[in-house]
Amino acid sequence: MFTGIVEELGTIESFDNGRMRIGATVVIEDARLGDSIAVSGCCLTVVDQGPDWWEADVSAETIARTSLARCDVGSPVNLERAVRMQDRLGGHIVQGHVDGVGEVVEPVPDLQIKVAPELLPYLVEKGSVTVDGVSLTVVVPVEDGFTVAVIPHTAAVTTLGTKRPGDLVNIEVDVIAKYVERMVRPFIPGGAGS
Repeated sequence: MFTGIVEELGTIESFDNGRMRIGATVVIEDARLGDSIAVSGCCLTVVDQGPDWWEADVSAETIARTSLARCDVGSPVNLERAVRMQDRLGGHIVQGHVDGVGEVVEPVPDLQIKVAPELLPYLVEKGSVTVDGVSLTVVVPVEDGFTVAVIPHTAAVTTLGTKRPGDLVNIEVDVIAKYVERMVRPFIPGGAGS
């Protein structure tokens, strides 16, 4: 479980045979083998580490569902350690389970992202969304995606400030919205169970 508040920009140092090495210092200060760290919104498990790097095995499922497979050595990534029960929840509840890959239409500060049609029902005005692991508030849902306002601080301390039209980003919609939709679907005319 994460909050979507990025702690550090890391750098992909290598990505071979399903093993990714990420250069970092802050997120590995107290990391242990088996801990979870979100990498641009993808929950990965620490399987090895050194003084200024850590490694994760990236499954075929993660490669198929995220933009990580398109990252090059040297690419910056947003990093966040898993939340502890005593931490403040500064963003929103983020699982690190990417729902899809979106495409940047307009860069920051008025970031616009195009997403797959199946994600559109979960994007509501003033609702929460995670873009590359960053907790954001939807400004306006549009026909094929959504817009978010990115403040200068967020643009500077995350990868969002470097994204340009055509770049791909990992999207996680609000898990609470997904659960609510699942629970009320049987009661909607034409929904499952009607």
